[in-house]
Amino acid sequence: MEPSFIDFLIPASGFSGPLFTILVLALVLDGLFGDFPWLFSRISHPVVWIGNLIIWFEKRLNKSDRGHADLILRGTLTSLAVICAAGVVGGVVQFISLLGDVFWLFEVLLVAILIAQKGLYQHVKAVSVALKKEGLIGGRKAVSMIVGRDPDTLDEAGVSRAAIESCAENFSDGVVAPLFWYVVAGPVGICVYKAINTLDSMIGHRNARYLYFGRFAARLDDVVNFIPARIAGAVICLAAIIGSKTKGKAAWQIMLSDAKKHKSPNAGWQEAAFAGALDLSLAGPRQYGDEIVDDPYIGVGRRDAGAADIDRALSLYTTACLINAAWPIVLKLLWVGL
Repeated sequence: MEPSFIDFLIPASGFSGPLFTILVLALVLDGLFGDFPWLFSRISHPVVWIGNLIIWFEKRLNKSDRGHADLILRGTLTSLAVICAAGVVGGVVQFISLLGDVFWLFEVLLVAILIAQKGLYQHVKAVSVALKKEGLIGGRKAVSMIVGRDPDTLDEAGVSRAAIESCAENFSDGVVAPLFWYVVAGPVGICVYKAINTLDSMIGHRNARYLYFGRFAARLDDVVNFIPARIAGAVICLAAIIGSKTKGKAAWQIMLSDAKKHKSPNAGWQEAAFAGALDLSLAGPRQYGDEIVDDPYIGVGRRDAGAADIDRALSLYTTACLINAAWPIVLKLLWVGL
């Protein structure tokens, strides 16, 4: 029987077969190879392609002498062009996957590349290792690879909190949300999500250069992360209940009470869950270049975090990833039951 148009648009309609297999294989591949350094040392990562396309449009359309409305329009057109390009790539992969079983491998590789479980773990772990082996200087250098704040202003506690906050926020952006949008809309969904997330990270800033040009990208990123962020927060709380050195009840309480303190409508859910689970205070005042962000603290625990707390955060993160990876099993059981 030939695949229908609905099967093409809604991959879950065929969940008795390919989607389940693809998800399992992709998560295994990501767990084994992470960022595929052997591959992307030779060719550019798809996210780099997206970034280069954003830069191409931004250089030509983001002009400081234009009015606010004009900049919003130009930024919106940039975002839509990048999203459409990513969606076309996803659509091609989705079409190829429909040709037969062996062609699923293209989709498996795409999903594995765009989900960053192991890669995030390795980057955060590098901060802990650097603090232990090289002290504050090494920790600052390592954390500068994953956060945008000025590392020279951070003491050991600041470096450790920054690494933990990055782990918390990117659990949603790099793990939960890509998987969520893949389940919802297949390769098109995950490619479009990565385009939106990259747009937000590159032009969705509230500074003079991007306040208007990147406004559409920032708002759209808030929309597509609304559900995944809350799923991520709940998953972290469940992981905290299971963990031996984490506080499950506190994770739920702090998430529900402090998530709204974050300036982002989404990032606070994961950070608050981590803060409660680890009995820490996260966020708070931070410096990005010459700009000082005077945000409130999230959580009521210690502020003097260290390398050992990063390790506890990574243990929590690993458990959360395992829970999140239950997506294929849960969906398979639900499909079989329908």
